[in-house]
Amino acid sequence: MEKENTVKYKSLEFAKRIVKLYKYLCENKNEYVLSKQLLKSGTSIGANIAEAECGISRKDFLAKMYIAFKECVETGYWLELLLSGDYINEKEYQSIMVDCVELRKMLSSITKTTKNNSSLLTPNFSLSEGGTTER
Repeated sequence: MEKENTVKYKSLEFAKRIVKLYKYLCENKNEYVLSKQLLKSGTSIGANIAEAECGISRKDFLAKMYIAFKECVETGYWLELLLSGDYINEKEYQSIMVDCVELRKMLSSITKTTKNNSSLLTPNFSLSEGGTTER
């Protein structure tokens, strides 16, 4: 199991909460449009982090992390819209928004650090017919 303080672990736990919220909105509030957008962006965060882990270069890693960051910002937007439309209450909003903001800060830090260090670091692998090989 991933360590609880990693962005990968936190994004998975966040996605689970988003799925539960989606089900709640569909079943109890009969809301299908905004909740579907929330489901897509909220679960995409972790999917992009997982893809970034398998990036073939630092540039690829950074691009996927930027996408995860942008999906996190979008998720916050949908949550705000659900709050303003009275589909969720303030307590529900604050509860999940705390996690969203934490992920956004983690992803912002990762992208800034990676970008700032990219000139100092070079990948230690290259593609070959058999997969990756160490340089």
